[in-house]
Amino acid sequence: MKTIIALLALLWTVVGPARAGDDQLIYSSQLNNGWQDWGWVPHSFTNSVTPPGTTGPTPPGTNMICVTPSSGWQALYLEHDPFDTTIYTNLTLWINGGPAGGQSVGVNALVGPNSGNRVSVGLNGRLPTNSWLQVNIPLSSLGAAGTTNLVALQIWSTTGNVQSNFYVADISLAAAAAPPVVHVGLSAGQTVRTVPANLNGLNQVAWDGNVDTPTSVSLMNDLGNPCLRWPGGSWGDGYHWTNEYRGWGSYSSNFIHLATNTHAQAFIIVNYGSSTPQEAVYGVRMFNATNHCAFKYWEVGNECFGSWETDYNTNAPWRPYDAWTYAMRFTNYYAQMKAADPTILVGCPVLPDETSYANYTNHPAINPVTGTTNYGWTAVLLATLHSLGVTPDFVVEHKYAPGDGDTYNLLYTRTWSSDALTLRKIVTDYLGPASTNITLECTENGPQSDRQWISLVGGLYYADTYGQIMQTEFKSKLWWDTRNGPSDVTNSDPALYGWRKDVNGYYLTDGGVVYNLGAPTNRYPSYYTGKLLTRFAAGGDSVVTVTNDYELLGTYAVKRTNGALALLVINKSSASNLTARINLDGFTPATNALLYSYGISQDTAAQTVPGTAAADVQTNSLFVAGPVFTNTFGPYSASVIVLSPVPVLTQPQRISTNVLFQLQGQAGSSYVLQSCTSLLSGWTSYATSTLSGTVLTLTNPATAPRKFWRVRLAP
Repeated sequence: MKTIIALLALLWTVVGPARAGDDQLIYSSQLNNGWQDWGWVPHSFTNSVTPPGTTGPTPPGTNMICVTPSSGWQALYLEHDPFDTTIYTNLTLWINGGPAGGQSVGVNALVGPNSGNRVSVGLNGRLPTNSWLQVNIPLSSLGAAGTTNLVALQIWSTTGNVQSNFYVADISLAAAAAPPVVHVGLSAGQTVRTVPANLNGLNQVAWDGNVDTPTSVSLMNDLGNPCLRWPGGSWGDGYHWTNEYRGWGSYSSNFIHLATNTHAQAFIIVNYGSSTPQEAVYGVRMFNATNHCAFKYWEVGNECFGSWETDYNTNAPWRPYDAWTYAMRFTNYYAQMKAADPTILVGCPVLPDETSYANYTNHPAINPVTGTTNYGWTAVLLATLHSLGVTPDFVVEHKYAPGDGDTYNLLYTRTWSSDALTLRKIVTDYLGPASTNITLECTENGPQSDRQWISLVGGLYYADTYGQIMQTEFKSKLWWDTRNGPSDVTNSDPALYGWRKDVNGYYLTDGGVVYNLGAPTNRYPSYYTGKLLTRFAAGGDSVVTVTNDYELLGTYAVKRTNGALALLVINKSSASNLTARINLDGFTPATNALLYSYGISQDTAAQTVPGTAAADVQTNSLFVAGPVFTNTFGPYSASVIVLSPVPVLTQPQRISTNVLFQLQGQAGSSYVLQSCTSLLSGWTSYATSTLSGTVLTLTNPATAPRKFWRVRLAP
């Protein structure tokens, strides 16, 4: 994180978020959802006057775009980060030829570097006079259907001659209707990986004065005592262990109290930008020798490639924000810190490519596998470390979603897979066999920008990121942050979901999961979805394979260490209930399941009756008829279904002086066998068994008094 956010007074105003289905607004009185103006035709985006003499229907927006072709073949060019059009079917817009009319105008899409088909708009290829025409163009006609990298739309003056003004309003991509049923397949026997313990982590920041409080301990307990990071993003490169006095905020002693009281593992940032390896050693000894914290993960600097970081490495041959300088200095940090505590792991910041942040070109890095010459931060860093014979224990990526709209954010989480594959290949290419034990870590993550951070969308992004990253080899994921402090968004995009405003009526953003001390009235959706995840998975559980056939339904599953199955379902549609038909392969569930949920109704309760139980994660029972069942998930919701494997005790048989019976259940599940002499009370545990197969034969002496037997899933 780059800056400290100033604390502001909050007022949760009762203003409901506007939702228009899952259509993507491009222009609705202003540019929306991250679309940008790259046009090379004279135009105005704030023309709110309807052309004189206009008759008939008008577009719903208050503003329109006035296009003034001053020469031939000019275009209004609307650009966006590459995105997937799978859920969209048509481009819609309103267009008006004004008093003159008759203009020749066309529309085309850019897919990657390729310009698709140009489609003429209007009546018989000409714009109407003094009236609005709604245009509906199939994306297939533009060559942009089902693509993963639509990057631009162009509205052309398709003639070499100067044309009179024409007007455009309310441009959007129309989403396809949600399917009546989403088919979800879960293979309980296909293990992807083991869930790491550090996937539900949080950054703690030194400017937060409430780190060492009973409320903070309670919050961490609610969130499953997550892995923590200290002292906070860019502060790491200006933070000195030997001179922490500020008179405000929190100190390392406060962080130690919080981490030890919640049994949390920690990532510690040591100061690269304005300090020395000797001070890093001081920090290692302070935390791990003096205070016996056993903090395992140590990052040398934070985002050291970026000009926003403190970096005083200016004495020749050192240079600020230089990967070669960093690598040379990292070797000293690494050696001295390891000498102080050989049990720690020391890592460095990277990016998932070989070209970003090519701040200098005097140390080219040649990829030993591909032969390409690269000047980016990651390539130069790893090539230099290899030449020095130093291998970091881990590499760190920070990942924030672009501010390109709610749906884009919720679908952006799937890029974790490509990041993991790309990073692993780069690390292997440059470091060879020595890279085998390097782990991939993410110590900062968030949706970034506008009100999304504290909206329900931000909470869903939090949960879906967890589901996506646990499919990869990343060992950690730490959200930014616990308490950051809200700030105004004076130009918030009206297309976004969210209702939290300040006393002046401005929408708010805040990187934290809670505000101020963190009372129930000051908890954001990301806090509640983080709490929901503790009902889903824990370190040591097994990630199992899940598939589904609709992009706006996120589905993830784990097999718990006790054999239960937990399914995380995230409805990313803002307006549609999604009914899922869930098919469990290799697992027979008991009929009674638990359903935990958080969504629009809880977020609305936080708005209208803050602090009530209705605003918290909800718990309900769910009847499951068998290995194939259906459930409907509300729009913008996250749900966890916990399924217990059904155990069966066969009819006992008496053989000589013993009674023999079988426990039939799920392989890998743990059961408790209980007995009593009365069905009404007095059940005592006889044995706990973990099945290696599906059947366990049990023998018990046939002695008086008569006993009743039952089986339960082990806790």
